[in-house]
Amino acid sequence: GKVWKALYSLAATTNQRASCGFCVAASLSSFGLLELSLGKFRNVLLNQTNPVEAVIRNIASNVTVVIFQVHAQQNDVVISFDKTPLVNGSGIGADRGLVSILRPEQTICTWYLHSLDAGQVLSTAISIPYMEKDPIPGGCNLEFDLEVDPNIYLDYTLVDIHIKFAPANLGYTRGANPPSCDSGTGQNSRWRLRYDVYQYFLPENDLSEMVLMSHIRKMAEVQSIKANGIKMLTLTADDKTNVYFSSLPGQGVIYNVIVWDPLWNTSAAYIPVHTYACSFADLVDNCSSLSKLSTKVFFTAFAVLGLFTCFFGHRFWKTDLFFMGFIVSAFFFFVFITRITGLSYDVRLIMTAVSGIIGGLLLVVSWWRFGSVLLSMFIIGLVLGFLFSSTLFFTPLGDYRVFRDDVVFWVTFTCVALLIPVLFVGCPRILNILACGVVGSYTVILAIACYVYTSLAYITLDLLRRVLNNYFNRAYTNVPFQRNDFIILSVWAMLALSGVTVQLRRERSEVPFPPHPYLIWKRERERRSTNVLDPSHHIPPLRERIHNRLLHIKELFQKNQPAGERTPLLL
Repeated sequence: GKVWKALYSLAATTNQRASCGFCVAASLSSFGLLELSLGKFRNVLLNQTNPVEAVIRNIASNVTVVIFQVHAQQNDVVISFDKTPLVNGSGIGADRGLVSILRPEQTICTWYLHSLDAGQVLSTAISIPYMEKDPIPGGCNLEFDLEVDPNIYLDYTLVDIHIKFAPANLGYTRGANPPSCDSGTGQNSRWRLRYDVYQYFLPENDLSEMVLMSHIRKMAEVQSIKANGIKMLTLTADDKTNVYFSSLPGQGVIYNVIVWDPLWNTSAAYIPVHTYACSFADLVDNCSSLSKLSTKVFFTAFAVLGLFTCFFGHRFWKTDLFFMGFIVSAFFFFVFITRITGLSYDVRLIMTAVSGIIGGLLLVVSWWRFGSVLLSMFIIGLVLGFLFSSTLFFTPLGDYRVFRDDVVFWVTFTCVALLIPVLFVGCPRILNILACGVVGSYTVILAIACYVYTSLAYITLDLLRRVLNNYFNRAYTNVPFQRNDFIILSVWAMLALSGVTVQLRRERSEVPFPPHPYLIWKRERERRSTNVLDPSHHIPPLRERIHNRLLHIKELFQKNQPAGERTPLLL
């Protein structure tokens, strides 16, 4: 449609392209030849039937290695050294590359590209040169098919993302033998190399191809990666070359690794890899519609109750108790039923809602019977402490290596959560109003997350993942924080401050908490039984009133009996 017409028109003006080299080579791909320049990106349209030959000419003599790479959004692309791809000389994937080790006097490199899809696939390609002192990404590959494999292999689930790559080797001059990968572990071997893992987030709520093509350029070369990416960790040669991250379905993320040689202070970059942690091809739950209808209904209804609690929770004390009891009961029941059963998500969500309602009613009943402000405020304080502790570990603090240990994490998390009710033990009314404002307003954020992506939902979602998955402790939980998140954070802060302020002003002249309901009921019952002048004294007991009402309803369905003989005297 319009996109392809625009691409072809751009291809006609390649002589006037910008200095960044981001142009479209659609016209070249139709002839099967793609002329490349080192370090310059070119966009190319690929298809299944006509392979494109990518060529680089006039390579300088000081260049020893050229890494050629191609990227597409969702379709797999085949890249190879020969027209007929070989297993140990080709790669298949959305983000793939090959390393060309140059021979003496070699000035030309050639690769072949085609897609596995019947239609045209938009992709972008670049070739990056490296010198003899630069390390070679994937030079000590023992796991994958290529002899030298600079690719990063990515797998994802709804919970986490796993990337792995082959170790690098030291650089060397043209025509020389490559250094041995297992000759020793000293400073003259590849064991001195260090690996920096970087992460880059695409714009939120944007799944377009052109956005990916423009942003993946920022994660292809060493200096650009350092300027734009987020450095997550550094691996040594003793560490396993695989890393886990928390999954962000619907959010585009690019990963890359820079291998650094501390002796020569030189670096080289692997092939960047991207993911949205979702499928574009699925008809249901694809990247454009991730939230299920049941999730939207549940959290929308939950947000309505939370918004009411945010502004009126302390005034309507029993509603507040029901809301907090619902949260505690629903959370623990969902964890329990997910752990021990294999029920579908919709069934578990319905059962969770029922469990939450029961838990909320039980907390209300316990208040009515025992009237313990201390017990009620302990539960409410725990809910606020739970959210506060989750927010604390949502920050970069949560990615510290010490918290990889589950014992350290859960002990620290519990202590922080318990700190809130302990700090406010002397002012329970303020604690309750704070909990109503902060927790109630956060439910609105969870409801918004069902319709628009926001990282704030992962404040509690990442904690739920850690509870449900035994290996989530190995995942780095960094998330993007972009314009949408700042707007939604402002909404959360505005609602919380407004709710707390309104309730503090309205309740400052009122009693802190309502009286014990059971004692009031008991006192009233005794008063009615002893005071004969009280009209309520003559009201029959509840059991008798119910019985009389049922008899009255029964009489409505009975047929009238014949009156028999009627005389004037009887009349």
